[in-house]
Amino acid sequence: MKKLLFTIALITVAFTTNAQTMEELKAEQAAKKDSIAAIQGRVNALQAQIDALPGWRVGAFGTIGGSISNFNNWYAQGTPNNSSGSIGVSFNGYANLIQEKYFWRNALTANLNWIKLDDKDTDLDDDDFNPTTDVFNLSSLYGRNITNKLAASALLEYRTTLLNNFNDPGYLDVGVGFTWTPVDNLIVVVHPLNYNFVFADNDAIFDSSLGAKIVADYTRQIGAVSFKSNLSMFQSYKSSDLSNWTWTNSFGYTLWKMIGVGFDFGLRSNKQEALNYALGNFDPLSGDDEPSFGNVDNDLQTYWTLGLSYKF
Repeated sequence: MKKLLFTIALITVAFTTNAQTMEELKAEQAAKKDSIAAIQGRVNALQAQIDALPGWRVGAFGTIGGSISNFNNWYAQGTPNNSSGSIGVSFNGYANLIQEKYFWRNALTANLNWIKLDDKDTDLDDDDFNPTTDVFNLSSLYGRNITNKLAASALLEYRTTLLNNFNDPGYLDVGVGFTWTPVDNLIVVVHPLNYNFVFADNDAIFDSSLGAKIVADYTRQIGAVSFKSNLSMFQSYKSSDLSNWTWTNSFGYTLWKMIGVGFDFGLRSNKQEALNYALGNFDPLSGDDEPSFGNVDNDLQTYWTLGLSYKF
């Protein structure tokens, strides 16, 4: 009986000691976490002061996605002998000069994708990598500060495709107006006087015009996360058929050193492009009405890319 009581006492003492030790460790851990948070707060404050200094800010991040496959005698599918693959690359870069009285912001966005399907049982198919996603955007914004948040500005923006039909169409916006920076990293451009130059072989569909330009861009890095969202809109004064907008988004999360996971997606509405595509695929013998601005389906254009990312 004495041995049993002694054993119970030892277990109770050990449990109590362990509980006290655990509580002490948790308390010490909480104190260290508070210290880390305080240090990080001071680091963030210093970084904000550095970001506010005049000079150049340069940065870039991108996404690389890809896959390859090979099948031999895989009879369950329609093409039992084939090799296929896809490659996707996106790039987002900026070079911004920030001074006390003026700024000059430059940005480059590109998203390119290739895909192939080689049927080994025929020599009539195309076994090359063919471009699918094809996005290129280059912009340059200059502004003279009126207040801390508002500036008179001039914008030059060029959009086209690189892999297929380069500059057919291509869009060059040149305009003046105002730029508003309500918070850090957010740029809102409103240019009531803007000319949208459109370059294309089919000038019966693609037409240049005067209109208003609106751009909203948010680019930021928070710890291991980098992201950029850009909305570019043109409202033609000549006709709503000549208006267009594009919204692109890029996200990167660093997992190890400079390598991580990236995701890009984009949306676009452009009636001129929709009509040009519809006419290029129209069959006069189908009995349908010939596509025109009045009857064409201006479906929403979309793309997305998911893959490994590299932070430059």
